[in-house]
Amino acid sequence: MKKTYTTLKEFYPFYLTEHLNPVCRSLHFTGTALLLLDVLYALATQQWHLLGWVPVIGYGFAWMGHFFFEKNKPATFQYPLYSLASDFIMFKDLLFGKESFLPAKKG
Repeated sequence: MKKTYTTLKEFYPFYLTEHLNPVCRSLHFTGTALLLLDVLYALATQQWHLLGWVPVIGYGFAWMGHFFFEKNKPATFQYPLYSLASDFIMFKDLLFGKESFLPAKKG
């Protein structure tokens, strides 16, 4: 039986175990960085159509990481809000060099 998560604090350690592959994490980081740049550029230039790229950029990079490198199903399918929040937490941790937050490699 699968564990059900009721808080972000409970969910985040699980989220990290689904992102152990460094290429997957790098793709998540790249997608989140580009997503943030897209949003900031759209706001600064008032080119609102650029916001349509947000899900493509965000999910595209992340899902490539899961399907081709991590070889697992993205947590966003079951926990979309916790997964979104966790992606930004992981982005912040990677941005500031906090690699120690990662759990030990599976297997």
